[in-house]
Amino acid sequence: MILKRKESALRLKNKISRRISQSHVPIIVYVVVITSMIIVWSLRIYNEEVAFNFLAELFGAAFTLFIIDVLLVRSKIKRWKIVKDDMDYLIARNINRLRDGISTRAFNFSPKIDSKISEKESLYSIRKQRAEFLKELEKLNEKEMIKNLNEKEIFSERSYSYFNERADDIWEILNMKYSEFFQPELVSLLIDLHTRLKDLCGHVRQYRKTKRFSKDRAYYRAIGISGVVKSLKHILSIVNHLKEQGYSEYGELSSLDHVF
Repeated sequence: MILKRKESALRLKNKISRRISQSHVPIIVYVVVITSMIIVWSLRIYNEEVAFNFLAELFGAAFTLFIIDVLLVRSKIKRWKIVKDDMDYLIARNINRLRDGISTRAFNFSPKIDSKISEKESLYSIRKQRAEFLKELEKLNEKEMIKNLNEKEIFSERSYSYFNERADDIWEILNMKYSEFFQPELVSLLIDLHTRLKDLCGHVRQYRKTKRFSKDRAYYRAIGISGVVKSLKHILSIVNHLKEQGYSEYGELSSLDHVF
């Protein structure tokens, strides 16, 4: 019995906290109204009629604010339910593109293709191979990862542009209208992913200074490779985690993606 009461109290607390966090009216407004009510109530000993009139006005104002706020929150939640699947799909498509870019551009991923199976089966076979490939890469230490790095391609200008565009895509998602409804963990992962991709681009730029400063070529190559590998390790961890959470979809065939 006591346990049930505690669970009910906890659910009520979580519900109130969720409502407050979603509120359009600053909490300070409610605090001011409630404080004013307390002050007016304490002053009723001086003029009870005036005090009750003020109290009625304050109560009416508080009730009106509450009703408007609840209606706005419910309206936003209703709209979010309509676009949620589209937003999740948008994230998943961007993560899938990034996973493909990392595997092919950074590590020269070359899947085995069976010509005897259908195009649809072939696509999923490739995706399964890529998923296993990226998981194995995540386990490597920095020295092992450097050995597997496609140095010529990852440090090219086209790869810089590619990863910079992916970083901008992630940032655009974070700044979309409904991003405030994302789970905090997802927002944190996307922000971290954006930052790591921009870091990766910065390291590519450092490496490319080898062409401009030939005397210090060894130095810029070393810091470029080291920085890129560190960034890639973080990025691999994030995209693999997002894949496990269901954020990696391929076009119209995405409904079967969870199999892999």
